[in-house]
Amino acid sequence: MFRLISLLALVAFAASEVGTAAEPTQNTYTYKKTKQAELTLQVYRPAEWEATKKYPAIVFFFGGGWNGGNIKQFEPQSQYLAKRGMVAICVDYRVKSRHGVTPDTCVRDAKSAIRWVRQNAAKLGIDPAKIVGAGGSAGGHLAACTGICPELDEADEDAAVSSRPNVLVLFNPVLNFNVAQLIERVGNDQRVAKSISPTQHLAKDSPPTLLMYGTDDKLIAQGDEYLQRSKELGHRAEMMRVDGVGHGFFNRPPHLQATIERVDAFLVALGYLKPDATEPAKK
Repeated sequence: MFRLISLLALVAFAASEVGTAAEPTQNTYTYKKTKQAELTLQVYRPAEWEATKKYPAIVFFFGGGWNGGNIKQFEPQSQYLAKRGMVAICVDYRVKSRHGVTPDTCVRDAKSAIRWVRQNAAKLGIDPAKIVGAGGSAGGHLAACTGICPELDEADEDAAVSSRPNVLVLFNPVLNFNVAQLIERVGNDQRVAKSISPTQHLAKDSPPTLLMYGTDDKLIAQGDEYLQRSKELGHRAEMMRVDGVGHGFFNRPPHLQATIERVDAFLVALGYLKPDATEPAKK
């Protein structure tokens, strides 16, 4: 019930923020076949979508501790951003509870998804140079790994097509597998843990990043570490801090609305979205 209320709240917010824009169209595609399952993604196109145009895209990965989760988590944000002129995509990937996999396999699936999106950019009407990787919690970790970590591309995929997004939008992500309870999730394999630790691979040319954390979330320390490393490298990163809230705050009002407003502003600043003409005073 709580999740339903949250979804309805953001849907209502999206409707008010983008005026009378028509509803996005939806399609489902298979991006990868594995021995456990065929993996799909849901694509939300602007109602005025035209095949001859190239739209910026955002690819969302749901949260759930690499153990569970729901592809529908970022559906409201996807609908909002599709109304704003992006092609928004929600990705399903393998998780421990359903497929018996560890986080490094989740990263492999995430990289496959980004590569598939770029490989099919013409069919989707996407600008392959304007792909945003996004997600929450474990999903934010996956998005960060696609943008920053150099390993774990599938050997049978076309390496000439990059699996790296151009921008990262991360809702309270895990950014470093350097703590015991996280290393345990990959069988205490230090090499694997390092391979899926974005902060340890951060570089000056890593994708521009927006981080969003509640100040009561223990993971904010990882966000601060990432920001400090970014500053040292001259890499572009910024953080939205929300006082007095914990992990997963972005799933519920009023933070649901506030975070999507911050995402909107960040993407406007990068030239991925046009300023919202319905609210000329918004900064």
